[in-house]
Amino acid sequence: MRFFSGGEPLASLLTGDAECIIIPPVRAFLFCFFLPFFSLSAHALPAETAQAIIGIADGWDSSQVQLSFVEKEAGRWKRVMGPVPGRLGEKGLVWGLGLHANPKGCAVKREGDGRSPAGIFAIGGLWTTRNDVKVARGIPVVRVCDRDLWVSDVASPYYNRHVRLNHPASTPWEKKEMMRLNDYAHSIKLLICHNTQETNGRPVRGAGSSIFFHIWRREGRAATAGCTSMSESNLRSFLQRLRPESHPVYILLPGAEYVRLRSSWQLP
Repeated sequence: MRFFSGGEPLASLLTGDAECIIIPPVRAFLFCFFLPFFSLSAHALPAETAQAIIGIADGWDSSQVQLSFVEKEAGRWKRVMGPVPGRLGEKGLVWGLGLHANPKGCAVKREGDGRSPAGIFAIGGLWTTRNDVKVARGIPVVRVCDRDLWVSDVASPYYNRHVRLNHPASTPWEKKEMMRLNDYAHSIKLLICHNTQETNGRPVRGAGSSIFFHIWRREGRAATAGCTSMSESNLRSFLQRLRPESHPVYILLPGAEYVRLRSSWQLP
């Protein structure tokens, strides 16, 4: 068995004699490529950030969200798109692992809890099965195929990481971890960098995986498992507006928390 990896072998991860290719750590970092180097102890919006998607929910248990796209010009923030409706996890929100420091003793995102991670998060690249999605130059684009996995298995050393095989997913484990194909809602996805590996000590196993913006189901009548969904037209509009040099982030909070933290976190 041959592996290409910057880390430990995959003997415990995959079965059979298949060769596989693991995305090296340096390339994986680029998927959260908008992220400059921050200190998680800084309770402020990164100074480099000049674009943000803001999601405001009515409360911690709400699966409904209003999404706006804002930009900073000459030191002042202005809304350029939205608000537009979106959907969150069916159980609502809970604090996630992003660029912010969480309140001491707070509940945090767990795998399978049905909640969307709240806080401030870098935005990663585009993951798509489509050929007609327009994005700015410099945004990484991954063409998802039947060799692409996103690992949600908390027992795996590659938890919350992208794995690309050199063969179509075939074992039960591979098929379970395979990124969705032939699924309209997941045909256009933008990575939300919750619990991702560009931060030392992450991903934390069991703290939530595979968090994206994607197309909503049933025209918004269905909640998600923890992602943020919206209409295809709105998602495409947001994607076309993103500029990597603006270091865009996603700010997701209940309305009351946004008001409480606006000054100390220097929110738009």
